[in-house]
Amino acid sequence: MATDSNPKDPMDRQTPPPPDTAHRPVSRRKSLVGSVIAVLVLALLGGLAWYLVQQSNSPQGAGPGGRRGPPPTTVGIATVEQQDIPVIVEALGTVTASAVATVRPQVSGVLQQVHFTEGQMVRSGQLLATIDPRQFEIALMQATGQRQRDEAQLENARVTLARYKTLLEQDSIARQEVDSQAALVKQLEGTVAMDRAAESTARLNLSYTRITAPITGRVGLRTVDVGNLVSSSDANGIADITQVSPIDVEFALPQDLVPALRARLEEGAELRVEALDRGRIDVLDTGKFLALDNQVDPQTGTVKAKARFTNARSALFPSQFVNARLLLRTIEGALVVPVNAVRHGGSGDYVYVVDTEERKVALRPVRRGQATADRVQILSGLQPGEKVVTEGADRLKDGASVTLPGENRGQGAPRADGKGAGGEARGERRRAQAAPQ
Repeated sequence: MATDSNPKDPMDRQTPPPPDTAHRPVSRRKSLVGSVIAVLVLALLGGLAWYLVQQSNSPQGAGPGGRRGPPPTTVGIATVEQQDIPVIVEALGTVTASAVATVRPQVSGVLQQVHFTEGQMVRSGQLLATIDPRQFEIALMQATGQRQRDEAQLENARVTLARYKTLLEQDSIARQEVDSQAALVKQLEGTVAMDRAAESTARLNLSYTRITAPITGRVGLRTVDVGNLVSSSDANGIADITQVSPIDVEFALPQDLVPALRARLEEGAELRVEALDRGRIDVLDTGKFLALDNQVDPQTGTVKAKARFTNARSALFPSQFVNARLLLRTIEGALVVPVNAVRHGGSGDYVYVVDTEERKVALRPVRRGQATADRVQILSGLQPGEKVVTEGADRLKDGASVTLPGENRGQGAPRADGKGAGGEARGERRRAQAAPQ
């Protein structure tokens, strides 16, 4: 029986690989190629974007060796001018009445009538109230009667003295009786003088029953009603009167201004003072400087001052808070620039002066003087007519190129061929500006 030398055992058979396992190396190669292509595309896009950005910035100017510099800064400019600068001192002030009077009765009595309305304007001497006058009329009548009686006795004594003198000449009476009668006449003369004084006092007290305004001003609220007993010892009186025209404003000035202020006052100058509301918007009234205190407040280092206002519109009220603005003097023909043109550095104040032909700026130190709300005086460093930078100075340095307001961003910039910094580029700019629009 023949035996098969190569028997096929089922265990010795090889199982064919699955289809997915055979194609796996090919898929990995495809993924790697796709990733490389994606990276190359992104790099190309980045390079294209960088190129476009450089092309858009290329007209702004080129530096040495063809390298592009930063674009010129667009700035705002202003002209150095000559103006009159007012030297103004501002301070917080309080309105005070130029005179205040409390209306009090000078005699005691029952308040009979009130002849004023609360808050009204009254004139000096105007009748305000009346006290019951009957007791004072009776007192006046008594004083008058006493005076008349004593005057009659005096007249009789004088007649008797004249008769005694005649008898003395005839040697019909003793001199002692004549002397006694003469003394009696003198005594009665003194009595009559006292009676006349008492009568005047009674008449004066009767006049005090008519309470009149001591000053011209605005009367306040009434503190007593009709029918009450009033007297000169009442603390509140009947009402208060404040003089509001003219009216004063008291304010404090720094002690450093005292010498200049006194010098102006000694020259006879009338210094103008304005009273503004709390918001410093509306001018309530305009007056003149009145007086300066004689001492400095050691706690605040200020000196009290007073200004007087006519207050024709009654815009100022006593105890009102206002802003006082004192015109100390005026600097004529001062060089001024806008406040935002002056900058402060480590070496002091400076400005950027613009060369309108070269379109470049130069840093120039200056010395400032007086300042207003929007202008500042330049004592040295500038000349009238020069141009200074007012906006965009924080992005500048000495010698930087700038673009003036109203110009195109690229106008006046150096050209890419290197000729922009010379006369040819300036000539092209002038021709472009002179061309009709």
